[in-house]
Amino acid sequence: MSRYTLLLVSILCFQQTVAQVKEEKAPATLKSVLLAQYKSTWDQQEWFVPVEKGIEGITAQQASWRPADSSHSVGELAYHLLFWNKRLLDQFNGKKEADFNGNNNQTFDAFTEASWTSITQQLKQVMADWEKAIEGADEAKLRSWYGNIANMNTHNAYHTGQILYIRKQAGNWDAAKGVK
Repeated sequence: MSRYTLLLVSILCFQQTVAQVKEEKAPATLKSVLLAQYKSTWDQQEWFVPVEKGIEGITAQQASWRPADSSHSVGELAYHLLFWNKRLLDQFNGKKEADFNGNNNQTFDAFTEASWTSITQQLKQVMADWEKAIEGADEAKLRSWYGNIANMNTHNAYHTGQILYIRKQAGNWDAAKGVK
């Protein structure tokens, strides 16, 4: 997948959030903006398919399929999202982060077919915890974290675009779910 395609997905994610604010009554708080963006990238399909729907209905074997161009598999991308969303959530909640040597390639490597169900369940839990964390945070904390949370949301949308592209290449994406 070209970098230009991935950049376009990221730009569209940002534009969708801006368009939503313009079309609807503008959210009154930073919290409501961050929650709207979070939900549109995780579990509420609006202008594009969110992560949750992108990983839905795929078997472990399908999740391990890798395109001929040596791109990551859906499973590796899901693990990568789990790794970074959990790490950032731990930081947000003031918890000690797991050890990490800074090699981003390792954030894709822990996927196996046997771990697929666990990865998707953990990702769903981390994302549910993120929603609660944003909802429960005061305005001052959100002001200091809004850049990280917004970047997390964009990161999730970016990799969802990759997941859908790979699923389409593999022939296991249902176009009725949002991307033809």
